[in-house]
Amino acid sequence: MHRCTLSKEKLAAQPGGEWTHSVSAGFLKTLGCLELLSVVGLILPAVLDIAPVMVPVTAVCWVLLLTGAMITRGRLGQVKLVAGDAAYFAIAVFVAYGRFVIEPFSS
Repeated sequence: MHRCTLSKEKLAAQPGGEWTHSVSAGFLKTLGCLELLSVVGLILPAVLDIAPVMVPVTAVCWVLLLTGAMITRGRLGQVKLVAGDAAYFAIAVFVAYGRFVIEPFSS
């Protein structure tokens, strides 16, 4: 299940879910839906050839989201989860840099 569909209580019970106690259920649903939309934004524009520039733009947004996640997890002492977020962060930087600089989609 994803954050967009899980209740706040179920998210809080998962490993690393301690941070959910300090935010509203609406914030959690919004965050989860934004994560799902980011997956769509990373894949569909290039596949459908509709506004492919949205791929690196979405990757930059994902970098910003993961920066916040790493800061939050770091403050909570969740070092293993920070490492996982750092891996996704590196992939998002790779996609953004690769599609903006190395091999941009042709207009």
